[in-house]
Amino acid sequence: MLSRRLAPLLFAILSPLPLLVPSLPAQANHDKSVWNYDGGLQLITDGAIPAGPCFRLTGRATAPEFFENLKREDSKLGVVIHRGHDIVTEFPEKLHLAFMMYGLPCPDQMEQPGDRVYLTPAAVSTLRLSFFWKHGMHLRPVSGIVQTHGETRRVTPYASELANQLPEKLEWLFEFDISSAGVPVTDSLVIVMRTPDGHIAARAAARL
Repeated sequence: MLSRRLAPLLFAILSPLPLLVPSLPAQANHDKSVWNYDGGLQLITDGAIPAGPCFRLTGRATAPEFFENLKREDSKLGVVIHRGHDIVTEFPEKLHLAFMMYGLPCPDQMEQPGDRVYLTPAAVSTLRLSFFWKHGMHLRPVSGIVQTHGETRRVTPYASELANQLPEKLEWLFEFDISSAGVPVTDSLVIVMRTPDGHIAARAAARL
């Protein structure tokens, strides 16, 4: 049975942070690399709550028709982002960001036997979520963010006959509309999750 509600992630404005930028497979063409962005911008990272559970965050930023046939070409002459013969310099007026969180075993839990700590609604509800645009080394807060959906779902174990004997596993889905009018496509969309005491639980970037 699914539990649907706007999940209680809180927003905060944070200081600039170092980033881990996920990479996409490039298609080499002699001295030129071509990157395809059909389907949008990928976002993925692993995070952890101090003395608590570890988790994975994975998602995608999309916009109707904007990413269709969108390509980035890196060559000795520089970087060009285009759709067919049209050069693209700015994002559309709005991006839709959807991402999922789910618990993972922490590295020490993989190496040592013992009870595993699971990601719980109480732990997720304490996290503060912030959005930034990154241009070069500069981070600036994103304005115009609307959370459109939040959902907590129960994950059915493979051994369904043992479901009543196993700890409950959950996953969280979040969706946001983000104003992106006038933002250069060379900027990265960065999300940062912090605990109430300011510890960075996770950070990730979606970029062209």
